Amino acid sequence: MSSRKERDRYVGRRRVPTPPRSRYTAVATTALFGAGIVALATAAAMPDIKSSDPAGLSSISGSSLSSSRLDASYKASRTDTRATTLAAPNPALDVWRLPMVSYTVGHPFGARGGELRQGVDLMAPVGTGVYAAHGGTVTLARWYGGYGYAVIIDVGNGVQLVYGHASKLMVTEGQHIDSGQLVALSGNSGYSFTPHVHFEVRVNGTAVNPVQYMLDHGVSIAQHSDSLTL
Repeated sequence: MSSRKERDRYVGRRRVPTPPRSRYTAVATTALFGAGIVALATAAAMPDIKSSDPAGLSSISGSSLSSSRLDASYKASRTDTRATTLAAPNPALDVWRLPMVSYTVGHPFGARGGELRQGVDLMAPVGTGVYAAHGGTVTLARWYGGYGYAVIIDVGNGVQLVYGHASKLMVTEGQHIDSGQLVALSGNSGYSFTPHVHFEVRVNGTAVNPVQYMLDHGVSIAQHSDSLTL
């Protein structure tokens, strides 16, 4: 009798009715439908990839765009901007200017004391600004024998501008500068007896009259005027 009751009790635990397969199908369908609604709501809340910052997008997991494509797009936009900036013309490159603003004309170009003075002396107190008469490349910025501390600028077409007897140099060799840029401060270095700047123009290695050469290019050293001050 006891054995029969134990068997009935065991069988009773196994008699829980099994839900029909159609019920499982309905539950699975409902779960999938609900997940679809959540996914659509999430997508609507996320920002549009095309209008987002590439740097921020690269950190989003599961994005449909690869990080390499985002990086390429970002670099391309930076390159375009930089190219536009570099392409802008610089009007200061082809303008002739006075080598100094405040000065008194001293010894001129030509023979003096049996020697040829190869430039013109521009008298000014020590520390007066000296400027590039034209844009170019600095080929010398150091002690230069009797010229003392000097700057030589190659402006192209075989033309060089020489500034001698400076007290301080404001540029370095190999530097590209624009017309009107500060290159030195006047002084009394080298073979000099009074503060001034020796300004010289060389064409294909030969010194020419700087006053006449500058006048031919719209700059009057005698009148303290150039194309921007007339």
